[in-house]
Amino acid sequence: MRETRKVRKAVFPVAGLGTRFLPATKASPKEMLPVVDKPLIQYAVEEAIAAGIDEMIFVTGRSKRAIEDHFDKSYEIEAELEARGKQKLLDLVRGIKPSHVDCFYVRQPEALGLGHAVLCAEKLVGDEPFAVVLADDLLYGEPPVLAQMVDTYDHYHNSVIGVEEIPIEDSRSYGIVEGKEWDKNIVKLSGIVEKPAPEVAPSNLGVVGRYILRPRIFDHIRTLKPGAGGELQLTDAIQSLMQEEQVLAYRYHGTRFDCGSKLGYLKATVEFALRHPEVKDEFEEYLRTRSPIMES
Repeated sequence: MRETRKVRKAVFPVAGLGTRFLPATKASPKEMLPVVDKPLIQYAVEEAIAAGIDEMIFVTGRSKRAIEDHFDKSYEIEAELEARGKQKLLDLVRGIKPSHVDCFYVRQPEALGLGHAVLCAEKLVGDEPFAVVLADDLLYGEPPVLAQMVDTYDHYHNSVIGVEEIPIEDSRSYGIVEGKEWDKNIVKLSGIVEKPAPEVAPSNLGVVGRYILRPRIFDHIRTLKPGAGGELQLTDAIQSLMQEEQVLAYRYHGTRFDCGSKLGYLKATVEFALRHPEVKDEFEEYLRTRSPIMES
């Protein structure tokens, strides 16, 4: 009988290089780039929490200590805010990591691809289904995108890959899935190709940075032959996994901002500012005053 455990763990591979426009440094890893008033990694963790996940596993590298510090308890700051009666700020600080959420950290000694980063988390994941969340992809959805995917997993009990329709000319920037329509917004996969040329892309469905994977994926990562630069690609492991069990692609409801690019990061900042209760009205008015200048 198929294992029906709940998805309670999420893996955040954060050991790679910087964004495509700002290299990671010890002081400022890419996941700590702020969008309005929170870093990207905070949005990713909050999305996981909204999906019912309470164990966050960060696969870190030598330049990522700031992430550990961010989710650590700030005793001194909390004590000072409490003494000054700054309850709103105190709630904000305490909300960074709710008390029911646990954070774990494992070091990836070398940046050998997304598949290798996921494999580094195997002992912490164990024999359970788990999410993989790439914080560079900031997703906005109602309900949150990862919650949509967990619901899909709970219904079908198959690995689920988040996808969106892309312009076919952009296929070289995505993993592209192949398969047949199986249910509403669900595609039963028959293949997945990493960054194909537009003329050979099997579809216009590109993989985004959200996955729900069954633990059998670890065996398939281990058997991969390293590609260019010695990297182990998660896409290749998923293709291998499909040979023994069903994998689904899910067209999520929501909007993705590619915060690894200048344009995507700027779009995210504008869109999230327009939703922020403290600044949205004034920011919207500012944009209105700017529009005549932008058109001239």
